[in-house]
Amino acid sequence: MTALLFLEDSYRKDASATVTGITQEGGIILDQSIFYATSGGQPGDRGLMLWPDIQLKIETTLKGEDGKLVCMPAEGQPLPNVGQVVAQRLDWDLRYSHMRMHTALHLLSVAIPLPVTGGAITAVKGRLDFDMPDAPDEKDDLSARMNELIARSLDISETWITQAELEQKPTLVKTFSVQPPKDAGKIRLIRIGHGENQIDLQPCGGTHVKNTDEIGKVMISKIEKKGRQNRRVHLVFEA
Repeated sequence: MTALLFLEDSYRKDASATVTGITQEGGIILDQSIFYATSGGQPGDRGLMLWPDIQLKIETTLKGEDGKLVCMPAEGQPLPNVGQVVAQRLDWDLRYSHMRMHTALHLLSVAIPLPVTGGAITAVKGRLDFDMPDAPDEKDDLSARMNELIARSLDISETWITQAELEQKPTLVKTFSVQPPKDAGKIRLIRIGHGENQIDLQPCGGTHVKNTDEIGKVMISKIEKKGRQNRRVHLVFEA
């Protein structure tokens, strides 16, 4: 398995690693990775991989077999050999935008406390699909609610529970389109706020900011009807 350094510290921008494999498609497998792999609606990370006299551009990162992460380089570049020690350098601006938007979507699931049926994230916008037969509040009212939550300066932290503990608390699972992330039988939970100020706790394997302040102001840009019972709510960073 690839050790997931981004779970230990999502703010880490560089790290060394050893190449443990090359896929048939030319993907690079490392023993440890700061690059997040595409999953849960969040895109895979981009960046650079460096070793003596070589600077390789990584276009995206994907999940491979048996817990391995695969860094996909741009076409036509030289690949490292298995056993090569490389430096990883993250496209930090892209990652940080994903962290801010991902955390904002957690808050959107607080502002609209209904089951989530899907979602997607980019560096400039995100959306959640809700099992919601009737339209939600007006966009401006929902935007104001979101910005009130952000302005509360709530800390974001993580905790881990077992699969058995999650089964005893099924209401923790908000998103039914993806399975809760597991690591060695444990489930990672992301908490927003603490004690009496806790407003959210749900399984998630993505990357998040440390405090809601970092999100900045947001705006609900569009609400669409998607089928008889689904509403798609779009969120953007306010200019």
